[in-house]
Amino acid sequence: MKHNTLMLVTVLTLLFGACGTVKNEKGNDLFGSAWELEYITGKRIAFDGLFPDKKPRISFEKDSGKAMGNSGCNGYSSDYALDGNTLSFGDPGPTTMMYCGEGEPEFLKAIKKVNGYSFDKEGKLNLLMDDLPVLRFKKVIP
Repeated sequence: MKHNTLMLVTVLTLLFGACGTVKNEKGNDLFGSAWELEYITGKRIAFDGLFPDKKPRISFEKDSGKAMGNSGCNGYSSDYALDGNTLSFGDPGPTTMMYCGEGEPEFLKAIKKVNGYSFDKEGKLNLLMDDLPVLRFKKVIP
């Protein structure tokens, strides 16, 4: 009888412990990864024509509230504000000033339109203007 009681207490402890496991906060999927652009809305130029050499990347730093990466040509950083699924970017900080075609200005223009984000069923990051994807990124190893 003591053995059964001990077994029941152990099982209940494990069950309650599993139920109390903390789930990821909303937005935590943004952090700890780099995201590489694979879709941009706007100009009617082929994606590979906009970014022939290097695709834009972005990563989010949780503690500093900074987003940083490259815009397909030059490096950039920007403050961001995150509240639930609402996401917005401040003006980009100083960047190098190389000209690499039409892709970079299109990327920077699109990112300023962003007011939300979502993840699709494949785990891709969609940056949204209202409910419409403006930019789509796939997760890459930093």
